[in-house]
Amino acid sequence: MSLDPSAVVVDPVAVVVRSIHAMADGERSDFDPLYHPRAIDHENRIQPPPSRVEGPAGFYSTALWLRAAFGGLHYDIHHTVVGEDLVAVNSTMNGRHVAPWVVYAADGSVDSVFPATNRTFAMTQSHWFRIEDGRILEHWANRDDLGMAMQLGWLPPTPVYIARMTAAKRRARRAAS
Repeated sequence: MSLDPSAVVVDPVAVVVRSIHAMADGERSDFDPLYHPRAIDHENRIQPPPSRVEGPAGFYSTALWLRAAFGGLHYDIHHTVVGEDLVAVNSTMNGRHVAPWVVYAADGSVDSVFPATNRTFAMTQSHWFRIEDGRILEHWANRDDLGMAMQLGWLPPTPVYIARMTAAKRRARRAAS
């Protein structure tokens, strides 16, 4: 009895876990087998415009955006749950804030900039993925943004940090134009 190579079953948990780790250190070519060409990231509202496109390119752009601001980025996967075409992941994103983190408005303009603090963080997250044809078609997330902001010294903001944010935002807007 021979197996049909096109009938290979893809483990959805393995795809999702690989995709999360690819965010931290994957190459562009690593994203193609993980994300459907029509893949949508429902969490890209604050991300740079190149991250707002469908497919692997949008997710890779998100990875580059995160890596640019957060050194030593890595994820700890705690639990995964599968139900029909959905995979849920409980994880922690870890890193060090080493460069300005730019957050974007709905129109793609610079909204806020958080200058580097060189502090480490560990942010709990849950991710939800819809799988189609063995690849990720949709992504949603819940993150502890408040906890991360407190760990990085963004909250409560000091007058000095607010001045640094204002100057960093001015520089980012100039660079974007």
